[in-house]
Amino acid sequence: MKRRVALLISGRGSNMAALIDAASADADFPADIVAVVSNTPTAGGLAIAAQAGIPTVVVESKPFGKDRAGFEAKLQQALDEHRVELICLGGFMRLFTAEFVQRWHGRMLNIHPSLLPSFPGLDPHGQALRAGVKISGATVHFVIPETDAGPIVMQGAVAVRDDDDADSLAARVLAVEHRIYPEALRLVASDGARLDGNYCRLATLQSCDDSLIVPPPH
Repeated sequence: MKRRVALLISGRGSNMAALIDAASADADFPADIVAVVSNTPTAGGLAIAAQAGIPTVVVESKPFGKDRAGFEAKLQQALDEHRVELICLGGFMRLFTAEFVQRWHGRMLNIHPSLLPSFPGLDPHGQALRAGVKISGATVHFVIPETDAGPIVMQGAVAVRDDDDADSLAARVLAVEHRIYPEALRLVASDGARLDGNYCRLATLQSCDDSLIVPPPH
């Protein structure tokens, strides 16, 4: 049985599109995208999802103001109506209460454009450049109440170039995001990844022979 997945967005939904493409391109993909939910009616990703034949739902957060619990009750109603089993956040610009996160413990994924635990929160690319790191990337993780701090499912890395600015680094990291998010969902939906306390364990050992060394040694 394929797992029923909702994608939560607030904007253009580029990671959403990557997940939809992966699920539709592979008959054996272990997840069905059954709904795309946005907290803003102007999110560009809604049109992309509708064009792909995915049901869309708008649960506006603005009318709720600081009433996060009220917004989450309305969101949960939409998730229940679509019998959602897993949630993937894709640029969803709304913080959840600890109660909502606990309700979806081990069933909600997020992607962040840095190699967590480095550079959580806002402006991760600017943080990386100011720190002078030579490698950056993206991380898919389970969501916990602390922001950008959940158990890591998958990561992908890119070299940071001397002439990078935040925009050029973000573009290369985004390409990595589009590669790893579908694979992380595949792992979780097929029970190939499981939570073990604060860690995500893989059901089978993965062969990881490639190295990324920056600058490359002579």
